[in-house]
Amino acid sequence: MNKEQRKLIQRAKDFAKPFRVDDGESFRLKDIDPNNTLHLEQEHKPQAKEALALGVELLAAFQDMLYAQDRWALLLAFQAMDAAGKDGTIKHVMSGVNPQGCQVSSFKAPSSVDLDHDFLWRCNLALPERGRIGIFNRSYYEETLVVRVHPELLHQQTLPEPLMGKDIWKERFRDIRHYEQYLSNNGVVVRKFFLHLSKKEQKKRFLERLETPEKNWKFSANDIKERAYWDDYMNAYEDMIRNTATKVAPWYVVPADNKWFTRIVVAAAIIETLDSLDLKYPVVTEEARQHLEAAKQQLLNEDKT
Repeated sequence: MNKEQRKLIQRAKDFAKPFRVDDGESFRLKDIDPNNTLHLEQEHKPQAKEALALGVELLAAFQDMLYAQDRWALLLAFQAMDAAGKDGTIKHVMSGVNPQGCQVSSFKAPSSVDLDHDFLWRCNLALPERGRIGIFNRSYYEETLVVRVHPELLHQQTLPEPLMGKDIWKERFRDIRHYEQYLSNNGVVVRKFFLHLSKKEQKKRFLERLETPEKNWKFSANDIKERAYWDDYMNAYEDMIRNTATKVAPWYVVPADNKWFTRIVVAAAIIETLDSLDLKYPVVTEEARQHLEAAKQQLLNEDKT
């Protein structure tokens, strides 16, 4: 990395650190302002977009080394209320990454096949291979959010009745912590993002979708139904973060009322993570170097025949 890239990495760490939660014991969601933009104001938006573009270039360089080294995998899980900007954030932040080294998996309502397996099963099938970045647009955490807010969904699952007691959420949090530790032990680096949107901003974005014909397709009647459970969801998100934020798999609780700022923080957190892996291109052995030189000479000699 050159001097300018090192400076950018340091700036990324400064942006990501305030929103990282790796010990949930004292975490309170009310302490995070969805409208927070640190020291940046709206007039800084153009500079922020330039910084994001530089960050995307740096992210692409890291991803190239990750792919070439083929030792680590990176799993990025995104959770949020509707209209918080998950899709747009993934699109903008990962825009410079080679598609060969990145895969996005979206998890909607589970199928009957999914329900016949444990709650981690379908996500486990989509884990990234070594050298790749996997993105979960929603994840196994839905089983501690929507299923918790709507208990009737739990009863649709094929769990034995004795296993659906009052401690089921505590048990699922414990299982997730152990699962993420297992992934970490096997070279899968886990980073989780909760895009924290305010109820006021969600209303604004819903109205924009309804009033803009080309955005009508984004709106679902179910969005309004789920909005009615806002407080229940906020309590579920807080409990989820409190119980599953660890050093090996931290949460980033990212203010989401300003999309441009959300994208900077997410990019910064990914850059910080990849930098921590000490990624390098594979070292070519002397024997391999000799084979390369022989191949080069063979190609050059083609012009002489």
